[in-house]
Formats: sequence, structure tokens, C-alpha cells
Amino acid sequence: MLQLGIRGHDMPQADFESWVTSIKDAGFCCIQLALRKAVIDFPTDTAALTPGMALYMKKVFSKNQVDVAVLGCYQNLTTPDLGQWDSIRKDYEAHLRFASFLGCGMVGTETGAVNAAYAYEEANRSKEALDRLVERLKPLAETAEKMGVILGIEPVCRHIMWNIERTRAVLDRVSSPNLRVIYDPVNLLDISNYEKQDEIMKEAFLVIGSEIDVIHIKDFIVKEGSLITSPLALGDGYMNFQLLFQLIKSKKPCIHMLIEDSFPDNIQKTKAYVENIYAKA
Repeated sequence: MLQLGIRGHDMPQADFESWVTSIKDAGFCCIQLALRKAVIDFPTDTAALTPGMALYMKKVFSKNQVDVAVLGCYQNLTTPDLGQWDSIRKDYEAHLRFASFLGCGMVGTETGAVNAAYAYEEANRSKEALDRLVERLKPLAETAEKMGVILGIEPVCRHIMWNIERTRAVLDRVSSPNLRVIYDPVNLLDISNYEKQDEIMKEAFLVIGSEIDVIHIKDFIVKEGSLITSPLALGDGYMNFQLLFQLIKSKKPCIHMLIEDSFPDNIQKTKAYVENIYAKA
């Protein structure tokens, strides 16, 4: 069964209840919810994330048969600024508490950079960067366990958890049943390895497949010596969706799949594009 969703902030903005209804009407069964990007009619800062708000949202999502697959909290887990880290840590803890009342699948995050700007630098791939990431993930994973919530980490080639081997190392060193993986195959590609995407996808399902709980899907093109992410269904992308969906069908039936980099005018075309390839895979 195809469980297809979208990032909430890629839908047209509206008051919360109308916005959730529009997700249902568009034919999606799940979303990735970045509160501060998607919710426009009431505050969603850290202090506002009460059980009451979560339970209100849960009722609205349930009424519309929309799952919150991922509650996004994409912040820099490895910033060197300790004051900034204290604020970020509290926000992750608030999202994990909120998720426990909201009943969503997981709190999702990427894995950061060694600088406060959250930018790529070679040091992101160092042992010291990996050690800092593991050190900061361990207490968050413990909080996730206490709250009965999954913490989903997403590998990205520009960040500290930059390839499949590094992802396996993080999972093994943190060693928490509540630390899982959000897998976006495009995010592990760059201009140096995109021609090996089939090999990398197969490796991902072999090495970290047991921990993959959510799939992100988007396309990419290669232009002027750079790999550029691209919305689906434009017809010029390089992503091998046939292989991806074959792997998903055989190993991850009913997994939440979330479309990224879409936009309101492209939503239905993108959805039909995915459904067509998935049916044939």
C-alpha cells in the first residue's frame, strides 16, 4: 500500500483547520509538519508547545485521516556555540514531548555542522565531529525513549552524518531502539557519486535498511558541474525511482513516503507521477 504524503509547508497557507482539510482533499494520507513553517494562525514557539495544543491538533488531523509522519525539528545538533546549543536542546526536548501527545510517527532532524552557520566544511567529516554528534544525540535519544517517541535522523552528504557508513556508526554508538532513520536517497548524492546512485541505494537498504522508517522523495538534475535538487514530474530528473520503489515494495511496505520540493501548482501532477511509477515498480 502506497502511503504518500507531503511537507505541510509545501501546501498553500491557510488557517490550521482549513489547511489540514486541504491536505486530505489533495489526496495525501500523511505529512511532515514543521510547525513554524506551516502553522500561521497561532504561535508555535517552544513555550507554546503544550499538551493542549498537541491534543487539539491530533483531533483535527484524526478527523481528516491525516497522519503526522514526521514532526520536523531541523536544527544544528553540533553547533559549537554552547548558548545556542542549550536553546536548541530545549527545543528538541519540547518537540519530543509534544510528539508524544500529538501521536505522530517521529521527530525528525538532520545532523548538523561543526560551525554555528550550519554550513558545509571539511571538518564536518572528521572524527571529532562524529564524536560531538554522538555525544549530543545520546541524551535526546534517552528523552525519546522516555516519551515513547522515535527520533529520526536524516543523513545528508554535506552534514556530519554524510554517508551510509557514518550513519551505521551513529546508530551503533548511540545504541537506542528509538533512534531511527529518515532516508532521502538524493541527499546522499553529490557531483562525485551521483552516477553510482543505484549502488548507494542498494547499500542503504542493506546496511541501514532495518532502521529506515520514513522515505523522502525528490528528484535531481546535473547542471554546469553541480547536482541540483529538483521537484518531481518535471521530466528532466536523474533519480531512479523505479529502483527505489522496488526496494520499498519488497522491504518497506506501507512506509510513509513524503514528497519534497513541491509547490502548490505542481502538487497533483507530482502525486500522479509518483503513483504511476510506484504502480509499475
